[in-house]
Amino acid sequence: MTIAFYQVDAFTDQPFRGNPAAVCLLPEARDDIWMQQVAREMNLSETAFLLKQDDGFDLRWFTPSVEVDLCGHATLASAHVLWEIAHLDPHEPVRFHTRSGLLTAARRGNEIELNFPATPPEPADAPDGLAEALGATPTYVGRSAFDYLVELESAAAVRELQPDFTRLRTLPVRGVIVTSPDDSGSFDIVSRFFAPGSGIDEDPVTGSAHCCLGPFWSQRFGKTELAAYQASPRGGVLRVRVAGDRVALFGQAVTVIRGALVHY
Repeated sequence: MTIAFYQVDAFTDQPFRGNPAAVCLLPEARDDIWMQQVAREMNLSETAFLLKQDDGFDLRWFTPSVEVDLCGHATLASAHVLWEIAHLDPHEPVRFHTRSGLLTAARRGNEIELNFPATPPEPADAPDGLAEALGATPTYVGRSAFDYLVELESAAAVRELQPDFTRLRTLPVRGVIVTSPDDSGSFDIVSRFFAPGSGIDEDPVTGSAHCCLGPFWSQRFGKTELAAYQASPRGGVLRVRVAGDRVALFGQAVTVIRGALVHY
């Protein structure tokens, strides 16, 4: 018996863009050590593990070095795989049981909508060394349930960052979100996400970071829906809708690899 896996580029409609995630469909529960070893072997920012339940799927996410509590792009990839390989009717929503509670995914035309918990930031003092590690001076620093949020003076400043990942790795958080309003006319906001302490120097497109970015910029702009661009080298596009203590993330996905684990 083999275990099927898929590599999916999430938050993009083109292969080799967006954020790649591996999705493994488990025939039975596996232990944490094995899942971490598989994620290390895949060597992507996230590997998702799905296990069928009566009312949905158990879903867990691993970077090459740690298990995480919330991941947007690998959830998007998981829903895409379940519909694409006909495990589920395309009109049937997906229910995921996770360490962050129940998450859902639904088809909305050519997009997938994820329903996630909001993680709004609270103003915070910048930790020692943050500005030096980023090589930029923040205009605002906040902290969410998972990350530091850093606002910079311009989209150009966000795009041109060249952080010191060794110094960022010492911060006691999952990662650092860096953001500003976009000035291209195509999007409302631009961001990047750095998580060297979680085994990912720069994540290409981070859905869970937008659970923080959405409430932050929604309050600033006075509107509930935002067009967002994550300015990593691969780049990725999201729509974000804020509704109270929940955030809807909209994006597309493309399958690029189908395979099987033969040693498990």
